[in-house]
Amino acid sequence: MANPLPGTRALRTLEAAARHLNFTRAADELGLTPAAVSHQIKEIEDQLGLALFTRTSRTMRLTPAGEIVFEAAIDALDLLGRAVMRARKMTRGTALLKVTLDAQFAAKWLMRRVEDFRKQKPGIELSFDIAYGLRDFDRDDVDVGIRFGAGNYPGLCAHRLFDNIIIPVCSPALLASGPPLSEPRDLFHHTLAHIEWARQGVTWPNWRMWMAAAGVDDFDDSRTIVFGTSTDAVQAAVDGNAVALADFAMVANDLSEGRLVRPFELSIRVAPEFAYFLVYPQAMADDPRVAGFRDWILEEVARTASADQV
Repeated sequence: MANPLPGTRALRTLEAAARHLNFTRAADELGLTPAAVSHQIKEIEDQLGLALFTRTSRTMRLTPAGEIVFEAAIDALDLLGRAVMRARKMTRGTALLKVTLDAQFAAKWLMRRVEDFRKQKPGIELSFDIAYGLRDFDRDDVDVGIRFGAGNYPGLCAHRLFDNIIIPVCSPALLASGPPLSEPRDLFHHTLAHIEWARQGVTWPNWRMWMAAAGVDDFDDSRTIVFGTSTDAVQAAVDGNAVALADFAMVANDLSEGRLVRPFELSIRVAPEFAYFLVYPQAMADDPRVAGFRDWILEEVARTASADQV
């Protein structure tokens, strides 16, 4: 009879030990003691009849056989993880749709419209995964995603949602009682807020860029405040503490509901390849939940875009 193969727990121990080439670091990752890791590796080697590691007083490395088994362990764990996730999605019912998206898009756009979705699509229950990191549709329990990027998503259907149109915004109170804002140079008398972001040679518009577009070539950015997220920059504007540069789509509701106003109509567009995209696996394109959410969100995006007069 052939030797039995190691179980899933043993494979995880082997994978961690081989990746770190250090039993102590593997033990920390797995929540075990180094002695327990060493014991499990010895059991695997005895079970397979193979030496997987060579050890000296200072170093550890994989044997040729260990390299083969390590690669196989990675593949086996990955395959099993994907299969389990597919099985979980199959058994959690046909009504639930899990959407992954970042906190800004959730707070400033989608959550304001969820009730409308529920009225239009009563048979679909939405659940949200709020995260800035990308998810793996095969490994993570999500069905569709909304992500900001360049639209290069191999194996996925991708629908462009918004062009990023950057506009100045401030609170009505600041516009009414602060230093007048009749021309761009009047902004010199206000605190100005923007975010700092760059990727693949593309820089998110800042106040220096906006001033250049407005024909102001002697702008001093010493009065600007740089925020880590657009949400924080917009909140500073809502609170009356600054004039902020913001993405029109993300402040459309604040504008229509009077929390923000546009002191100037001049806008700057982000490089066209970057935008928010709705993405999902190609195999899910005909799933009624995905199709319902896709059709609804594209209609809502069209409504938001029609409100933009820039």
